[in-house]
Amino acid sequence: MSKLVNYVTPLHQATSRTYIDRMMDDKVHCMIKAKQYEYDYWDGDRRYGYGGYKYMPGHWKPVAEDLIDNYELNNYSSVLDVGCGKAYLLHEMKLLLPGLRVAGFDISNHGLSDARPEIKDELFIHRAQDSYNFEDDDFDLVMSLGCFHNLRVFELETALSEVERVGKQGYIMLESYRNEQEQFNLQCWALTCESFFDYEEWPWIYNHFGYTGDYEFIYFE
Repeated sequence: MSKLVNYVTPLHQATSRTYIDRMMDDKVHCMIKAKQYEYDYWDGDRRYGYGGYKYMPGHWKPVAEDLIDNYELNNYSSVLDVGCGKAYLLHEMKLLLPGLRVAGFDISNHGLSDARPEIKDELFIHRAQDSYNFEDDDFDLVMSLGCFHNLRVFELETALSEVERVGKQGYIMLESYRNEQEQFNLQCWALTCESFFDYEEWPWIYNHFGYTGDYEFIYFE
């Protein structure tokens, strides 16, 4: 049975953001550039995305430990990351469990090219809203962090049903809001978000499309 979890929120809250500044900074141009999901989005100016998303040893370790503990993963387990980006979380999980079978995909050539060499061969280009070339229950955990809010609502049907199909367990983290202030902040800050739904709408969508895994929201307070 699905539940609301809290794995990534502490990392998200550790970063400060100036919402109005981003909204006023030729935002439409920045959105168009960000949605290419290449160098500018990852490692270009902050106005286009991350502003330099570099590997920091141990940064993702607390999240990796939470996932391993809560989903009872071991050296014989398998994990798929949907929209993995540079796959630093998968790398951190692999450091903790060297025998873990990992796979990940993303639409960003730049993101995947900057993945850690130890797992780069397990990553490939693919869209989250297209069918996944894996068998039913192929993975002990299918996870997706910061990806599914970038899909349009009709694309979520395939994406969510595929996570459900290929994973014995699921975990999805995305951007949402609980009140008008957080809604405004999210709309100011988000460059790539297509689906703006609140904390009650997303569980309804999960249920509607048959997703039964866990979920987390990050909020822009």
